[in-house]
Amino acid sequence: MRHGRKVNHLGRTHSHRKAMLANMASSLILHKRIETTLAKAKELKKFVEPLLTRAKEDTTHNRRVIFGYLNDKESVKELFGTISDKIADRPGGYTRIIKLGNRLGDAAEMSLMELVDFNDALLLANADKPVKTRRSRRGGKKEGGSETPAVEAAPAAPKADFPIVAEDETPEAPKAESDETQNDAKSE
Repeated sequence: MRHGRKVNHLGRTHSHRKAMLANMASSLILHKRIETTLAKAKELKKFVEPLLTRAKEDTTHNRRVIFGYLNDKESVKELFGTISDKIADRPGGYTRIIKLGNRLGDAAEMSLMELVDFNDALLLANADKPVKTRRSRRGGKKEGGSETPAVEAAPAAPKADFPIVAEDETPEAPKAESDETQNDAKSE
């Protein structure tokens, strides 16, 4: 039984699995996105993320360690060149796995694995969106520290028949009055 064993051997020997992951990591680094099965993508993520973290600091030792994993000069150059500049301020999560559906021949789950900072279409779409601010429904503490005694409010001005609408909004039909406003009207 394989209780607690976290490594997916992917049906390969140790040397075959190591060579396959090194080749897939080199392809991912050079092409910025690859299409593969979901199981291989999940294992590749565990293999390549520590390499990307190590590439943030450009030292001879780090270059030699990464070359020991990848065995490809061009991918090491690319990794320490363009990729390390883009991921310098990212604290982790350098890759993204997108599920594509099942393969036609053997119904294997396929996925697209890509480097997060190199998806130009998604980066442009996120740049156009307004920044969301966190809003709370609770009232915050009042400034000044001490609470002021409650003062009776002046009677409210009568409401207009139609709500005020901004230029870009379309006016809707007037909504039915809430229970509170109906009770106020009956009491007057």
